[in-house]
Amino acid sequence: MSSISPFSRTSPVADPRPAPPDRDDGIRAHRVRLGYLAEALARRLGLDADTAQLLRRAAPLHDIGEFDPTATSFQPDWPLTAAEQRRLRRAQPQRGAALLGSSRLPLFALAAEIALNHRERWDGNGYPLGHRGKAIPLSARIVAVVDYFDALTMRRDFRPARADDLGLAMLAEQAGSAFDPDIVATFIAHAPELIALRDRIDAGQRPVADRADR
Repeated sequence: MSSISPFSRTSPVADPRPAPPDRDDGIRAHRVRLGYLAEALARRLGLDADTAQLLRRAAPLHDIGEFDPTATSFQPDWPLTAAEQRRLRRAQPQRGAALLGSSRLPLFALAAEIALNHRERWDGNGYPLGHRGKAIPLSARIVAVVDYFDALTMRRDFRPARADDLGLAMLAEQAGSAFDPDIVATFIAHAPELIALRDRIDAGQRPVADRADR
């Protein structure tokens, strides 16, 4: 794998109506897990501790474009048509990047990079820019893998949580098409410890600094 440190400058359609409290709790928990798992995966990919920690703090903002309250007045009435859903979904990464990108702070610059690029695909069939391969910033490639696995294995309003082994199999199927195959391989190779980390977070045990040299 090529040099990966430091970072370079890189869902369902969100209903603007208030979410039920249990859904809000699930979203918050997902963001916490996403940050810590992205940090742990980054360390196992060879990133230094400071860069990985910055990723942990930035990753939870990846989907901020879905929840921009300033955009609701420009959205059509619900329910949306399929074409309106597609247009809204594809606008979310750029909206999130615009919300975050005005800051010069490294945290928000990285968060804007992730927000813009986390819906891109390794094979170039993602959005909004159609980037492929390593043209997609590393930060977004890491977050996309973690986001996919955690979303698969968490309980949703419309389905139960999928088993971890099924989530890993589904992730493996997307290596080289949706996701960077090296990052997927690293996630799967370290799956037991990453899943254990997730479970500690769910139990309310916030991890201390993660070790990648195990």
